[in-house]
Amino acid sequence: MNLKNIHIGSLIQCKVEELNIPVERMLKFLDCEEEDIKEIYQQKQINTDILLRWCKLLEFDFFRVYTGHLILYSPPSKVNKTLRKKENMLVFRKNIYTEGIKNFIIRKVITEQMTANEVISRYKIPKTTLFKWLKKV
Repeated sequence: MNLKNIHIGSLIQCKVEELNIPVERMLKFLDCEEEDIKEIYQQKQINTDILLRWCKLLEFDFFRVYTGHLILYSPPSKVNKTLRKKENMLVFRKNIYTEGIKNFIIRKVITEQMTANEVISRYKIPKTTLFKWLKKV
């Protein structure tokens, strides 16, 4: 799965094929025509209400795909840094890495698709965090 360029229609189509969902069930649940479903498969982005219905039908959280993109590719916030300097206090961050993200990163290193240093520089994961994950494997 390419988290940098998300094509939600193709992801939905893959999940439908994986689960072998009958077309009749989709039509009834989504209250639409078969042509509408084919159009959704072609769309790079869809309305959140429609995506939510697909999530319920396929029992899969497609919104996490977008969350993964934000975690991996959004720049650090400048507002937080300036607030920390002004307050001069320690700020504790919650664990922002889901199990899916951790497994994705670990798999990249273990299968030698990327080195640990490449992962650290590309995804901006702290060195100690990455090595703790690898140590647990």
